Amino acid sequence: MKWTRRKFLAAGGATAAATSLAGAGAWRAARPPVRRFSGGIVGGNSNLGHALRDGKFPPPDGIRDVEVVIVGGGIAGLAAARRWRRAGGEDFVLLELEARAGGNAISGRNSVSAFPWAAHYVPISGSDAAEVTRLFEELGVITGRDPTGTPVYAEEFLCADPMERLFIHGRWQEGFVPQTGLRAGDEPIIQAFLAEMQRLKNFRGRDGRRAFTIPVDQSSGDEAFRKLDRMTMADYLASQGWLTCEPLRWYVNYCCRDDYGAGISRISAWAGVHYFAARDGRAANAPDHAVVTWPEGNGWLAQQLEAGVAGKVQSECAVWNVETASDGFLVDYYDARARKSFRLRTRGVVWAAPAFIAQRAIQELREAGNRPAVVYSPWLVANLTLDAVPDGRGMAAAWDNVIYGSETSLGYVVATHQNVRPVPGHTVITYYLPLDADEPALARTKALTRSYDSWCEQILAELAVAHPEIRAQVRNLDIWLWGHAMGRPVPGYIWGGGRERAQLPLGNLVFAHSDQSGVALFEEAYTRGVRAADELLGRLGGPPGQA
Repeated sequence: MKWTRRKFLAAGGATAAATSLAGAGAWRAARPPVRRFSGGIVGGNSNLGHALRDGKFPPPDGIRDVEVVIVGGGIAGLAAARRWRRAGGEDFVLLELEARAGGNAISGRNSVSAFPWAAHYVPISGSDAAEVTRLFEELGVITGRDPTGTPVYAEEFLCADPMERLFIHGRWQEGFVPQTGLRAGDEPIIQAFLAEMQRLKNFRGRDGRRAFTIPVDQSSGDEAFRKLDRMTMADYLASQGWLTCEPLRWYVNYCCRDDYGAGISRISAWAGVHYFAARDGRAANAPDHAVVTWPEGNGWLAQQLEAGVAGKVQSECAVWNVETASDGFLVDYYDARARKSFRLRTRGVVWAAPAFIAQRAIQELREAGNRPAVVYSPWLVANLTLDAVPDGRGMAAAWDNVIYGSETSLGYVVATHQNVRPVPGHTVITYYLPLDADEPALARTKALTRSYDSWCEQILAELAVAHPEIRAQVRNLDIWLWGHAMGRPVPGYIWGGGRERAQLPLGNLVFAHSDQSGVALFEEAYTRGVRAADELLGRLGGPPGQA
């Protein structure tokens, strides 16, 4: 049996592993060759973000009244806005720092294809993710139910085969779990790990809840599981005698870096196990490990959400002050296009921006200073427009492609894999690199001061391990630097008490960002946005005229 990552997550059955491809992820600084392609560093908006950090904004020029202000246009903010409008509210505004809404689900497009700039898929909806299941039904991602009530998914949205491949021993194999070259003793360790993940996936705590589920807050409160949050994933693997198995160590490290932007030595063991044990989605027309995806990745979902709140999003707006007033809040923001600050007087606020911005902008938090600090993982994402789909020694190009042994990049996805009408011969691939070799603050500084040509050389050198012809095929290479891509679930953050306190509203100011979950998943952000809007609806007695 050939094991893909998602089969691994869904079934937890038998697998095999392999020795590393020596030097697969290595990169040595060298004199950059003459560049024969276009491109540049195109995002994110670090200048406006740093101005927010430094507090260098003019005083507000004018004031206007609005019923509700939503701060942050990522998935949580868009979900809250959509829920508010569907409840009958029209007097609201959504303020977004970047040039367009979507957060880490934004996407781009060129003459060849649409492509993601970060998040690029969502697994089929699980048993506890009611809000996401409802959204999928409303958007036509789920098209109906079979006689047993199991969801039927739109075929064009299910990831097409081949889904995954791994470059190892000079060839591509199907699936990310290495299948050859096992050392003596590796297989029993891998089998033990898989068996325990399967047990935890099906296990319920003494409170009757699943040990690990999505949304995170619906997971069991049983101390037998929550104690894992006090150690790293590396410590957990070592405690079980599994860390000595290099193929398993590499694979689990890859998975943690893929979802959390940092490896097993920095991630909470609870979060690490959650990656493998939380998913229990089912589909009538697809295997349990299936995912939905689009050429633009989760940008498709962001666009659908934004379409539902047309005319309410104001982009390139940095909220720099929120303070209480006699009848609600005063919200001050800088409009980079107008080059002016403005003030809004509002009854309620949904704060759907990251926690580190909240701690600078919200007066009560600035003065109290007692909310837990969130560690953020920086990332680089690059989109490469190529003359041809990268070749495959051993199998055809897959949607998701990884180089075994790499401790730097996470490989790439092929944007045109899901295109119904692809441009003949051409493609766009999206390359992912979590910047976790250094502590986040240092990594951010290095990323912002590094040249475009230097980044290109690293990217192409890594891809050339599997695709020696890659340099001649590149026509454009654009880079997006995410300084604070996602909250990192370090030990103690998820169940140490601080996260629960950070969720508490400040009067009619409610919080919605995935920071409050500890894991930056689409399902968490969307659910928090919907629930925050519902909470504010209850606090305000509904939109005007609806009470």
